Amino acid sequence: MSGHSKWATIKHKKAATDAKKGKVFSKLAKEIMICARAGGGDPGANISLRTMLQKAKQVNMPSDNIDRAIKKGTGELQSAALEEIMFEAYASGGVGLIVQCLSDNRNRTVAEVRHVITRCGGNLAGQGQVMRSFTRKGQIIIDATKIEEDKLMELVLEAGADDMQKEDDKFEVLTDPSKFNNVVEALSKAGIQMESSEVSLIPDTYTPVTDKDKAGTLVKFIEELEDLDDVQNVYTNADIDDSLLA
Repeated sequence: MSGHSKWATIKHKKAATDAKKGKVFSKLAKEIMICARAGGGDPGANISLRTMLQKAKQVNMPSDNIDRAIKKGTGELQSAALEEIMFEAYASGGVGLIVQCLSDNRNRTVAEVRHVITRCGGNLAGQGQVMRSFTRKGQIIIDATKIEEDKLMELVLEAGADDMQKEDDKFEVLTDPSKFNNVVEALSKAGIQMESSEVSLIPDTYTPVTDKDKAGTLVKFIEELEDLDDVQNVYTNADIDDSLLA
């Protein structure tokens, strides 16, 4: 499994802790709003929204928060317009970072993200310098202890997935973005629970991080970015084995 998927499973393990902070709820609410605005507030007819609602349920997001986010997205409740802002940066050792934000105040977001990057010893990169080394892919993580590999492989490939790999107790399914909803729908109909499912940025090549101290410093850097209210996702080409973070 790729280094990025290791990072995805690390992120999943800390999701429960993040949920306690409440930050994950506000970030999910923004994504739910975007999905509802783009495809309507009916999860039955909007698979992107349905996927987001599954994600919200996994972290026990209150139903009132979910309903409010959907209504803001469909215009039933007033809300500020959200703008997507992407930052590209390098951490020490040449590790690439892409920071995806949803913001109602560009100046605030730019100032906060730049401050964290500078304070943590990173450098902002020019447009496309980091992004050109990533490919947009649907990425789904599944608990490998709950389904047979052959059965899952047959199901996802038939639904249009590009690849499936296993590491430890996790399966990672990768799809073209155009096939992502088809694969998610097939898994849902088969009653297979997904630990995470999103259209992500997958690095084409990886930068190994083999030093325990450097791995810890990098993770703290990424966590500081993720803690910013406007940051939705941080993607990295770092290949970090989670044994370094034990």
